[in-house]
Amino acid sequence: MILHELINYDTLRIIWWVLLGVLLIAFAVTDGFDLGVGTLLPFVARTDTERRVAINTIGATWEGNQVWLILAGGAIFAAWPPLYAVSFSGFYLAMFAILFALILRPVGFKYRSKRDSAAWRNGWDWALFIGGFVPSLIFGVAVGNVLQGVPFRFADDMRIFYEGSFFALLNPYALLCGLLSVAMLVMHGSAWLVLKATGPVADRARRFGSIAALLVIVLFTLGGLWLWADVSGYRITSAINPIGPSNPLLKTVSLESGAWLANYGTYPWMIVAPVLGFLGAAAAFLAMRARLEVATLLFSDLSITGIISTVGLSMFPFILPSSLDPRSSLTVWDASSSHQTLFIMLVVTVIFLPIIFAYTTWVYKVLWGKVDEKSVTDKNSHAY
Repeated sequence: MILHELINYDTLRIIWWVLLGVLLIAFAVTDGFDLGVGTLLPFVARTDTERRVAINTIGATWEGNQVWLILAGGAIFAAWPPLYAVSFSGFYLAMFAILFALILRPVGFKYRSKRDSAAWRNGWDWALFIGGFVPSLIFGVAVGNVLQGVPFRFADDMRIFYEGSFFALLNPYALLCGLLSVAMLVMHGSAWLVLKATGPVADRARRFGSIAALLVIVLFTLGGLWLWADVSGYRITSAINPIGPSNPLLKTVSLESGAWLANYGTYPWMIVAPVLGFLGAAAAFLAMRARLEVATLLFSDLSITGIISTVGLSMFPFILPSSLDPRSSLTVWDASSSHQTLFIMLVVTVIFLPIIFAYTTWVYKVLWGKVDEKSVTDKNSHAY
Protein backbone atom coordinates (compact mmCIF):
# COMPACT_ATOMS: atom_id res chain seq x y z
CA MET A 1 0.00 0.00 0.00
CA ILE A 2 1.31 3.48 -0.89
CA LEU A 3 2.06 5.40 2.32
CA HIS A 4 -0.18 8.38 1.59
CA GLU A 5 -3.16 6.06 1.10
CA LEU A 6 -3.13 5.19 4.81
CA ILE A 7 -5.56 8.09 5.25
CA ASN A 8 -8.44 8.57 2.82
CA TYR A 9 -8.53 11.67 0.63
CA ASP A 10 -11.82 12.87 2.10
CA THR A 11 -10.47 12.40 5.64
CA LEU A 12 -7.35 14.39 4.79
CA ARG A 13 -9.51 17.21 3.45
CA ILE A 14 -11.48 17.34 6.69
CA ILE A 15 -8.28 17.22 8.75
CA TRP A 16 -6.84 20.19 6.88
CA TRP A 17 -10.08 22.12 7.18
CA VAL A 18 -9.88 21.60 10.95
CA LEU A 19 -6.17 22.48 11.03
CA LEU A 20 -6.81 25.71 9.15
CA GLY A 21 -9.40 26.61 11.77
CA VAL A 22 -6.97 25.75 14.56
CA LEU A 23 -4.29 28.01 13.05
CA LEU A 24 -6.72 30.92 12.65
CA ILE A 25 -7.95 30.52 16.22
CA ALA A 26 -4.35 30.27 17.49
CA PHE A 27 -3.56 33.53 15.73
CA ALA A 28 -6.63 35.24 17.17
CA VAL A 29 -6.00 34.14 20.77
CA THR A 30 -2.28 35.05 20.72
CA ASP A 31 -1.69 37.95 18.35
CA GLY A 32 -5.28 38.97 18.97
CA PHE A 33 -4.44 40.49 22.33
CA ASP A 34 -1.48 42.28 20.72
CA LEU A 35 -3.89 43.90 18.26
CA GLY A 36 -6.28 44.66 21.11
CA VAL A 37 -3.58 46.34 23.21
CA GLY A 38 -2.54 48.45 20.21
CA THR A 39 -6.15 49.54 19.68
CA LEU A 40 -6.50 50.42 23.36
CA LEU A 41 -3.13 52.18 23.71
CA PRO A 42 -4.26 55.83 23.35
CA PHE A 43 -7.15 55.26 25.76
CA VAL A 44 -5.91 53.10 28.64
CA ALA A 45 -2.62 54.99 29.11
CA ARG A 46 -2.43 58.74 29.61
CA THR A 47 1.23 59.37 30.44
CA ASP A 48 4.35 58.32 28.61
CA THR A 49 5.27 55.85 31.35
CA GLU A 50 1.79 54.31 31.35
CA ARG A 51 1.96 53.85 27.59
CA ARG A 52 5.34 52.17 27.93
CA VAL A 53 3.80 49.80 30.47
CA ALA A 54 1.05 48.87 28.00
CA ILE A 55 3.51 48.44 25.12
CA ASN A 56 5.85 46.26 27.14
CA THR A 57 3.09 43.83 28.12
CA ILE A 58 3.21 42.64 24.50
CA GLY A 59 6.70 43.76 23.51
CA ALA A 60 8.40 40.47 24.29
CA THR A 61 5.96 38.11 22.57
CA TRP A 62 4.25 39.87 19.65
CA GLU A 63 6.79 38.65 17.08
CA GLY A 64 6.30 35.02 18.05
CA ASN A 65 2.53 35.42 18.01
CA GLN A 66 2.63 36.45 14.34
CA VAL A 67 3.97 33.00 13.50
CA TRP A 68 0.39 31.72 13.57
CA LEU A 69 -0.65 34.16 10.85
CA ILE A 70 2.27 33.04 8.69
CA LEU A 71 1.40 29.39 9.30
CA ALA A 72 -2.25 29.99 8.39
CA GLY A 73 -1.22 31.76 5.17
CA GLY A 74 1.18 28.93 4.35
CA ALA A 75 -1.50 26.32 5.01
CA ILE A 76 -3.91 28.09 2.67
CA PHE A 77 -1.22 28.30 -0.02
CA ALA A 78 -0.24 24.63 0.18
CA ALA A 79 -3.47 22.88 1.17
CA TRP A 80 -6.07 25.06 -0.57
CA PRO A 81 -4.44 26.62 -3.68
CA PRO A 82 -7.66 27.93 -5.30
CA LEU A 83 -8.65 29.56 -1.99
CA TYR A 84 -5.23 31.23 -1.80
CA ALA A 85 -5.42 32.39 -5.41
CA VAL A 86 -8.90 33.89 -5.14
CA SER A 87 -8.67 35.45 -1.69
CA PHE A 88 -5.16 36.90 -1.89
CA SER A 89 -5.77 38.38 -5.35
CA GLY A 90 -9.39 39.46 -4.89
CA PHE A 91 -8.74 41.01 -1.48
CA TYR A 92 -5.44 42.51 -2.64
CA LEU A 93 -6.03 46.08 -1.46
CA ALA A 94 -7.48 44.88 1.84
CA MET A 95 -4.44 42.63 2.34
CA PHE A 96 -2.15 45.54 1.52
CA ALA A 97 -3.89 47.71 4.13
CA ILE A 98 -3.44 44.94 6.74
CA LEU A 99 0.24 44.49 5.89
CA PHE A 100 0.86 48.25 5.98
CA ALA A 101 -0.79 48.45 9.40
CA LEU A 102 1.13 45.44 10.72
CA ILE A 103 4.43 46.95 9.48
CA LEU A 104 3.74 50.03 11.61
CA ARG A 105 3.89 47.89 14.76
CA PRO A 106 7.56 46.80 14.75
CA VAL A 107 8.64 50.24 13.52
CA GLY A 108 6.64 51.85 16.32
CA PHE A 109 8.12 49.56 18.96
CA LYS A 110 11.63 50.17 17.66
CA TYR A 111 11.59 53.94 17.23
CA ARG A 112 9.01 55.26 19.70
CA SER A 113 11.46 55.78 22.56
CA LYS A 114 14.42 56.86 20.42
CA ARG A 115 13.61 60.54 20.96
CA ASP A 116 12.54 62.25 24.15
CA SER A 117 9.85 64.25 22.38
CA ALA A 118 6.18 64.20 23.34
CA ALA A 119 5.05 64.86 19.77
CA TRP A 120 7.33 62.13 18.39
CA ARG A 121 6.14 59.54 20.88
CA ASN A 122 2.49 60.53 20.53
CA GLY A 123 2.74 60.08 16.77
CA TRP A 124 4.12 56.57 17.15
CA ASP A 125 1.45 55.76 19.73
CA TRP A 126 -1.22 56.54 17.13
CA ALA A 127 0.73 54.48 14.59
CA LEU A 128 0.55 51.55 17.02
CA PHE A 129 -3.19 52.21 17.35
CA ILE A 130 -3.55 51.96 13.55
CA GLY A 131 -1.45 48.78 13.64
CA GLY A 132 -3.98 47.25 16.02
CA PHE A 133 -7.30 48.70 14.87
CA VAL A 134 -7.01 48.39 11.08
CA PRO A 135 -6.20 44.64 10.95
CA SER A 136 -8.85 43.92 13.58
CA LEU A 137 -11.48 45.72 11.51
CA ILE A 138 -10.48 44.36 8.09
CA PHE A 139 -10.25 40.74 9.27
CA GLY A 140 -13.86 41.00 10.43
CA VAL A 141 -14.95 42.79 7.25
CA ALA A 142 -13.39 39.98 5.21
CA VAL A 143 -15.34 37.36 7.16
CA GLY A 144 -18.55 39.32 6.63
CA ASN A 145 -17.96 39.36 2.87
CA VAL A 146 -17.16 35.65 2.79
CA LEU A 147 -20.47 34.89 4.49
CA GLN A 148 -22.29 36.91 1.82
CA GLY A 149 -20.30 35.49 -1.09
CA VAL A 150 -17.33 36.93 -2.94
CA PRO A 151 -17.68 38.22 -6.55
CA PHE A 152 -15.45 35.75 -8.39
CA ARG A 153 -15.97 33.01 -10.94
CA PHE A 154 -14.04 30.32 -12.77
CA ALA A 155 -13.99 30.04 -16.57
CA ASP A 156 -14.19 26.59 -18.12
CA ASP A 157 -10.39 26.50 -18.31
CA MET A 158 -10.23 27.34 -14.55
CA ARG A 159 -9.03 30.89 -15.03
CA ILE A 160 -10.14 33.09 -12.13
CA PHE A 161 -12.11 36.29 -12.68
CA TYR A 162 -12.69 38.67 -9.74
CA GLU A 163 -15.21 41.43 -10.37
CA GLY A 164 -15.37 43.19 -7.02
CA SER A 165 -13.82 46.39 -5.67
CA PHE A 166 -12.30 47.46 -2.37
CA PHE A 167 -15.14 49.80 -1.45
CA ALA A 168 -17.74 47.16 -2.25
CA LEU A 169 -16.26 45.17 0.62
CA LEU A 170 -17.39 47.92 3.02
CA ASN A 171 -21.06 46.95 2.94
CA PRO A 172 -23.28 47.17 6.05
CA TYR A 173 -23.18 43.50 7.08
CA ALA A 174 -19.42 43.28 6.56
CA LEU A 175 -18.90 46.42 8.65
CA LEU A 176 -21.01 44.89 11.42
CA CYS A 177 -18.70 41.85 11.36
CA GLY A 178 -15.73 44.22 11.39
CA LEU A 179 -17.04 45.96 14.51
CA LEU A 180 -17.60 42.56 16.14
CA SER A 181 -13.99 41.67 15.36
CA VAL A 182 -12.74 44.93 16.88
CA ALA A 183 -14.88 44.47 20.01
CA MET A 184 -13.71 40.86 20.36
CA LEU A 185 -10.02 41.75 20.15
CA VAL A 186 -10.41 44.82 22.38
CA MET A 187 -11.98 42.52 24.97
CA HIS A 188 -9.03 40.16 24.54
CA GLY A 189 -6.45 42.96 24.72
CA SER A 190 -8.12 44.27 27.87
CA ALA A 191 -7.98 40.80 29.42
CA TRP A 192 -4.25 40.69 28.67
CA LEU A 193 -3.62 44.14 30.16
CA VAL A 194 -5.60 43.22 33.28
CA LEU A 195 -3.34 40.18 33.64
CA LYS A 196 0.00 41.76 32.77
CA ALA A 197 -0.20 45.46 33.69
CA THR A 198 -0.57 47.22 37.02
CA GLY A 199 -2.07 50.42 38.38
CA PRO A 200 -4.16 52.80 36.27
CA VAL A 201 -3.46 50.94 33.02
CA ALA A 202 -5.00 47.73 34.36
CA ASP A 203 -7.92 49.61 35.93
CA ARG A 204 -8.81 51.43 32.72
CA ALA A 205 -8.38 48.23 30.71
CA ARG A 206 -10.88 46.52 32.99
CA ARG A 207 -13.45 49.23 32.26
CA PHE A 208 -12.92 49.18 28.50
CA GLY A 209 -12.83 45.39 28.48
CA SER A 210 -16.15 45.17 30.30
CA ILE A 211 -17.78 47.41 27.68
CA ALA A 212 -16.15 45.44 24.86
CA ALA A 213 -17.40 42.11 26.26
CA LEU A 214 -20.97 43.41 26.33
CA LEU A 215 -20.56 44.72 22.78
CA VAL A 216 -19.35 41.29 21.66
CA ILE A 217 -22.59 39.75 22.96
CA VAL A 218 -24.76 42.43 21.31
CA LEU A 219 -22.92 42.44 17.96
CA PHE A 220 -22.69 38.64 17.80
CA THR A 221 -26.45 38.47 18.36
CA LEU A 222 -27.15 41.10 15.71
CA GLY A 223 -24.84 39.35 13.26
CA GLY A 224 -26.61 36.03 13.76
CA LEU A 225 -30.08 37.52 13.40
CA TRP A 226 -29.05 39.43 10.28
CA LEU A 227 -27.52 36.26 8.83
CA TRP A 228 -30.77 34.38 9.45
CA ALA A 229 -33.11 37.09 8.17
CA ASP A 230 -31.33 38.75 5.26
CA VAL A 231 -28.20 36.88 4.11
CA SER A 232 -28.69 34.02 1.67
CA GLY A 233 -26.60 30.95 2.36
CA TYR A 234 -25.30 28.36 -0.08
CA ARG A 235 -26.26 24.72 -0.47
CA ILE A 236 -24.82 22.03 -2.74
CA THR A 237 -27.67 20.57 -4.80
CA SER A 238 -25.74 17.92 -6.76
CA ALA A 239 -24.28 14.66 -5.51
CA ILE A 240 -21.18 15.17 -3.36
CA ASN A 241 -18.08 13.14 -4.17
CA PRO A 242 -15.72 13.67 -1.20
CA ILE A 243 -12.88 11.83 -2.94
CA GLY A 244 -13.38 13.49 -6.31
CA PRO A 245 -10.97 15.88 -8.10
CA SER A 246 -10.48 19.48 -7.03
CA ASN A 247 -12.68 21.08 -9.65
CA PRO A 248 -15.37 23.45 -8.30
CA LEU A 249 -17.25 23.43 -11.62
CA LEU A 250 -18.31 19.79 -11.22
CA LYS A 251 -21.12 20.64 -8.78
CA THR A 252 -24.30 22.70 -8.68
CA VAL A 253 -25.12 25.16 -5.90
CA SER A 254 -28.22 27.10 -4.93
CA LEU A 255 -28.75 30.17 -2.74
CA GLU A 256 -31.30 29.74 0.02
CA SER A 257 -32.45 31.96 2.85
CA GLY A 258 -31.21 30.65 6.20
CA ALA A 259 -28.96 28.04 4.58
CA TRP A 260 -26.03 29.02 6.83
CA LEU A 261 -28.04 27.82 9.82
CA ALA A 262 -28.99 24.45 8.31
CA ASN A 263 -25.95 22.64 9.71
CA TYR A 264 -27.19 23.17 13.26
CA GLY A 265 -30.28 21.13 12.48
CA THR A 266 -28.28 18.39 10.77
CA TYR A 267 -25.51 18.31 13.38
CA PRO A 268 -26.96 19.57 16.70
CA TRP A 269 -23.58 19.33 18.46
CA MET A 270 -22.40 22.33 16.41
CA ILE A 271 -24.49 24.61 18.62
CA VAL A 272 -21.60 24.38 21.10
CA ALA A 273 -19.66 26.93 19.02
CA PRO A 274 -22.06 29.91 19.22
CA VAL A 275 -22.87 29.04 22.84
CA LEU A 276 -19.15 29.30 23.65
CA GLY A 277 -19.04 32.64 21.85
CA PHE A 278 -21.83 34.06 23.99
CA LEU A 279 -20.97 32.43 27.33
CA GLY A 280 -17.25 33.15 26.96
CA ALA A 281 -17.89 36.86 26.50
CA ALA A 282 -20.41 36.94 29.37
CA ALA A 283 -18.01 35.07 31.66
CA ALA A 284 -15.14 37.38 30.64
CA PHE A 285 -17.30 40.37 31.63
CA LEU A 286 -18.10 38.85 35.03
CA ALA A 287 -14.48 37.83 35.60
CA MET A 288 -13.29 41.35 34.82
CA ARG A 289 -15.71 42.84 37.31
CA ALA A 290 -14.63 40.25 39.90
CA ARG A 291 -10.92 40.99 39.19
CA LEU A 292 -10.18 37.37 38.26
CA GLU A 293 -7.19 37.98 36.02
CA VAL A 294 -6.32 34.53 34.62
CA ALA A 295 -9.99 33.53 34.33
CA THR A 296 -10.73 36.69 32.33
CA LEU A 297 -8.14 35.77 29.70
CA LEU A 298 -9.29 32.15 29.54
CA PHE A 299 -12.93 33.11 29.10
CA SER A 300 -11.93 35.60 26.40
CA ASP A 301 -10.07 32.77 24.66
CA LEU A 302 -13.21 30.64 24.80
CA SER A 303 -15.33 33.41 23.31
CA ILE A 304 -12.92 33.92 20.41
CA THR A 305 -12.74 30.18 19.79
CA GLY A 306 -16.53 29.95 19.76
CA ILE A 307 -17.07 32.91 17.42
CA ILE A 308 -14.49 31.81 14.84
CA SER A 309 -15.71 28.21 15.02
CA THR A 310 -19.29 29.40 14.48
CA VAL A 311 -18.31 30.89 11.11
CA GLY A 312 -16.52 27.75 9.95
CA LEU A 313 -19.20 25.33 11.11
CA SER A 314 -22.05 27.43 9.70
CA MET A 315 -20.44 27.50 6.25
CA PHE A 316 -19.26 23.88 6.09
CA PRO A 317 -18.49 22.46 3.55
CA PHE A 318 -18.05 25.87 1.87
CA ILE A 319 -14.84 27.80 2.46
CA LEU A 320 -15.28 30.62 -0.08
CA PRO A 321 -18.70 30.97 -1.76
CA SER A 322 -19.09 32.90 -5.01
CA SER A 323 -21.79 35.52 -5.38
CA LEU A 324 -21.23 35.74 -9.18
CA ASP A 325 -21.44 32.06 -9.99
CA PRO A 326 -22.50 29.86 -7.06
CA ARG A 327 -21.16 26.82 -8.92
CA SER A 328 -17.65 28.34 -8.67
CA SER A 329 -17.86 28.37 -4.87
CA LEU A 330 -14.95 26.65 -3.19
CA THR A 331 -15.69 23.82 -0.77
CA VAL A 332 -13.75 21.39 1.37
CA TRP A 333 -14.35 18.72 -1.29
CA ASP A 334 -13.18 20.56 -4.40
CA ALA A 335 -10.55 23.17 -3.48
CA SER A 336 -7.73 21.16 -1.91
CA SER A 337 -4.31 20.03 -3.06
CA SER A 338 -3.69 16.45 -4.09
CA HIS A 339 -4.00 13.45 -1.78
CA GLN A 340 -0.21 13.04 -1.62
CA THR A 341 0.44 16.73 -0.93
CA LEU A 342 -2.05 16.82 1.94
CA PHE A 343 -0.54 13.67 3.44
CA ILE A 344 3.05 14.93 3.28
CA MET A 345 2.01 18.25 4.80
CA LEU A 346 0.16 16.42 7.57
CA VAL A 347 3.28 14.41 8.46
CA VAL A 348 5.33 17.62 8.63
CA THR A 349 2.63 19.30 10.72
CA VAL A 350 2.42 16.40 13.18
CA ILE A 351 6.17 16.72 13.73
CA PHE A 352 6.58 20.49 13.95
CA LEU A 353 3.29 21.86 15.31
CA PRO A 354 3.81 20.31 18.79
CA ILE A 355 7.31 21.81 18.82
CA ILE A 356 5.87 25.26 18.10
CA PHE A 357 3.24 24.80 20.83
CA ALA A 358 5.90 23.66 23.32
CA TYR A 359 8.26 26.51 22.50
CA THR A 360 5.46 29.09 22.72
CA THR A 361 4.39 27.71 26.10
CA TRP A 362 7.98 27.85 27.37
CA VAL A 363 8.40 31.47 26.21
CA TYR A 364 5.25 32.57 28.01
CA LYS A 365 6.36 30.74 31.15
CA VAL A 366 9.76 32.45 31.12
CA LEU A 367 8.23 35.90 30.51
CA TRP A 368 5.38 35.47 32.98
CA GLY A 369 4.84 38.27 35.46
CA LYS A 370 3.57 41.83 35.75
CA VAL A 371 4.90 44.87 33.92
CA ASP A 372 4.97 47.93 36.16
CA GLU A 373 6.28 51.48 35.92
CA LYS A 374 9.46 50.63 37.80
CA SER A 375 10.42 47.90 35.33
CA VAL A 376 10.04 50.16 32.28
CA THR A 377 11.86 53.17 33.79
CA ASP A 378 14.81 51.13 35.04
CA LYS A 379 17.74 52.25 32.89
CA ASN A 380 19.27 48.76 33.07
CA SER A 381 16.19 47.14 31.54
CA HIS A 382 15.62 46.42 27.86
CA ALA A 383 12.07 47.79 27.86
CA TYR A 384 10.71 49.64 24.85
